[in-house]
Amino acid sequence: MTPSFRELIKVFGRIGLLSFGGPAAQISLMHQELVENRPWLDEQTYLRALSLCMLLPGPEAMQLATYAGWRLRGVTGGLIAGALFVLPGALVIAVLVALYATYGTLPLVQAGFLGIKATVIIIVLKALRNLSRKALIGTEHQVIAGLAFLGIFAFNLPFPLIILGAATWGYATSKDLAPATIQTSPALVGSVRTAVFWLILWLAPLVLLHLSGQELLSDLGWFFARLAVVTFGGAYAVLAYMTQTVVETYHWINTDQMIDALGLAETTPGPLILVTQFVAMLSGQIAGGPSLALAAGLVALWATFVPCFLWIFLAAPHLDRIAARPRLGAAMHGITAAVVGVILNLSVWFGLNVLFASLPGWQLGPVSLPLPDLTTLDIRALILTVAAGLLIFRMKSGLATTLSIMVLAGIGLQVL
Repeated sequence: MTPSFRELIKVFGRIGLLSFGGPAAQISLMHQELVENRPWLDEQTYLRALSLCMLLPGPEAMQLATYAGWRLRGVTGGLIAGALFVLPGALVIAVLVALYATYGTLPLVQAGFLGIKATVIIIVLKALRNLSRKALIGTEHQVIAGLAFLGIFAFNLPFPLIILGAATWGYATSKDLAPATIQTSPALVGSVRTAVFWLILWLAPLVLLHLSGQELLSDLGWFFARLAVVTFGGAYAVLAYMTQTVVETYHWINTDQMIDALGLAETTPGPLILVTQFVAMLSGQIAGGPSLALAAGLVALWATFVPCFLWIFLAAPHLDRIAARPRLGAAMHGITAAVVGVILNLSVWFGLNVLFASLPGWQLGPVSLPLPDLTTLDIRALILTVAAGLLIFRMKSGLATTLSIMVLAGIGLQVL
């Protein structure tokens, strides 16, 4: 069944508005809307498309929506589905940045954010637990995860290097099985044309920003464009790399603001990688006020999400061929195992920065460990983190409920 564009807009608009709760919830919602409630996609097509999106960099749920739109109504359908998945959350982020810039420094608001930060620690730990159960299926993958953690935590190795190493190992050590025979393959000329068009569309505005002397906007655009190429394993996997760059290299925002950005991004519909828009808009607000914040947000959205259309429109016609190559799957399994170690690093980093006011660290040669000053432990943050853990792990509270309770708890502790 081929839906009309009106039906496509209605259904994917609904998905975009209701896509809370991270990729697992979003993928489940799309399955319900596209496979169970409507005969738009069959089960096998949906699962193969999901496998493809997990092989690609970028937010898999947004790319799955784009693929579904492409499958149903071609490139136009893919553009509609992908855009509607992102735009509701992007509008909410823009409003949250404006409110944060105006009221974020008030003591009671800061107290509420302490509750959000404590919740973020637990959310990342939950993501780590869920992913490790699926990804660490053997000793080899456990070793990859451990080495990835040590590489980024103790040696500050770049995230792209860790991902490349894990993918190379997985590809090189996989069983050399012959791929299944595929009867048809799309014309190479069409693939080249698609790649050239979307690469120019994606990168030309960033080149123009650089040539025009817009230093902040250019730096933001090129950084988030690089990030879009290495975003395997979801937003959590690249947050440590993002934080290292925006806080320590460019000094656009500070560590507390970065954690606040993630906490607020958790409350919006759409992909969690919309945190890039929050970071960009807040950086623009600090550097030049609301107009620069709006421009920075648009640049971040462009640099982050246009490549998602590139990956899908380039790879989707080759879905059968990609699915038939086991070594690509093995490379992805290696990446996923490394992502577990990277997310473990992120959870430790969040915990240390929320719970302790000072991290003097320890360094010996290439090894650098962010060890805390134990005398600077924030008792309020510790209480809130334990409370958030009880709500999420013991009481199975939903994300929205937990965040609401923890904001009120943070404010309550401040008043007391």
